[in-house]
Amino acid sequence: MRTLCASTLIGEFFIVGFAGLVAMKNPDLTQAQVWSVCGVTMLLAVLLCGMLSRPGAVQLGWALQIGLIASGFVVPTMFFLGVMFAGLWWSSVHFGRKGDAIKARWAAQAEAEAAAAPDAA
Repeated sequence: MRTLCASTLIGEFFIVGFAGLVAMKNPDLTQAQVWSVCGVTMLLAVLLCGMLSRPGAVQLGWALQIGLIASGFVVPTMFFLGVMFAGLWWSSVHFGRKGDAIKARWAAQAEAEAAAAPDAA
């Protein structure tokens, strides 16, 4: 699950950066406002990559997805991209957990076979 989720978060890192460049064209926003919000979001995405094995990381990822969708009020294209990345996040979590369960089953099976086989020593 970590690999899939981390890949999604790194993609979001870049998308938020590009959205920041687009948001700078908004005359109602200052550069400090845009880059403080984008910088915090980008930092959160990168830090979350390293925290994926900890409790609450997936929920924090969902909060990031909601923030990405909400950023569509500033950059309208982010409504579409936010929903797309929320779908990627769901897929990463869902199929990543399935993959982890399969890996655990294979490891348990290999361990059981190794324990059942006579020692060749």
